Amino acid sequence: MADKQISLPAKLINGGIAGLIGVTCVFPIDLAKTRLQNQQNGQRMYTSMSDCLVKTIRSEGYFGMYRGAAVNLTLVTPEKAIKLAANDFFRYQLSKDGQKLTLLKEMLAGCGAGTCQVIVTTPMEMLKIQLQDAGRIAAQKKILATQAQLSTQGGAQPPAEAPAVARPTATQLARDLLQSRGLAGLYKGLGATLLRDVPFSIVYFPLFANLNQMGQPASGEKSPFYVSFLAGCVAGSAAAVAVNPCDVVKTRLQSLQRGVNEDTYSGFLDCARKILRHEGPSAFLKGAYCRALVIAPLFGIAQVVYFLGIGETLLGLLQRPQP
Repeated sequence: MADKQISLPAKLINGGIAGLIGVTCVFPIDLAKTRLQNQQNGQRMYTSMSDCLVKTIRSEGYFGMYRGAAVNLTLVTPEKAIKLAANDFFRYQLSKDGQKLTLLKEMLAGCGAGTCQVIVTTPMEMLKIQLQDAGRIAAQKKILATQAQLSTQGGAQPPAEAPAVARPTATQLARDLLQSRGLAGLYKGLGATLLRDVPFSIVYFPLFANLNQMGQPASGEKSPFYVSFLAGCVAGSAAAVAVNPCDVVKTRLQSLQRGVNEDTYSGFLDCARKILRHEGPSAFLKGAYCRALVIAPLFGIAQVVYFLGIGETLLGLLQRPQP
């Protein structure tokens, strides 16, 4: 494979640039996914992705759709870099015998990549989810306060404005979690994250490699960038939908704040049982189309940046001898 010769720094730069571009493009959809997954039956604030985004803009302004984006933009560089570089590393190690990688070996490489990335993914998701869901909790409390006032006053007078709810920053959240729960606080939901990201990588990387190979003009040549983009989109969306049930459970477990009358959970199995009992099997697909819309361009962009070799170009410019 041609990409065996790419240096590790170049892989890290490629993964980082791809992550930054991708997150900036799709973060509002990711916010809608988190809020849709967290709302439970009887406490539904939103009916769809578009309804969620419209209500978010009305209540929190345009930048309300980017609540928690700073966390992702900060940590997505190491996360994506680790994921892509780890997959390449394991693929290289598993193909040292000179034989073409079998599907099983491709899946093992993806498994290794998914396992490595949770070091960064778990605390990133933990902080991001609190910031993304804060608007939903605040809006729900405001509606309930308004209804209570109307009920008390008999609807004769307009209700007083509900007090604004303080929304902590990512730094404050991280500090509070470390002080109250130690490092384990930032890694709450680690098991659920592994159960989501390892199967995702097992599905994604082999599927992408085979789809991308189908578009190669000749053996040993790189596929055109549009083939890499489409292969990344298709593989990413397929893998995202396949592991969405685990993503729903992970999101619920990592949410520290609950709306009124919403269930609390003691672990992965307890959460899955309560979702199935109270909301039915379809609840495990909440936000699936949002997640597919997030992951498809995110990984499509990642593979285009990776295969264009932007990191190699930047390193080449930096290492060019001065005249």
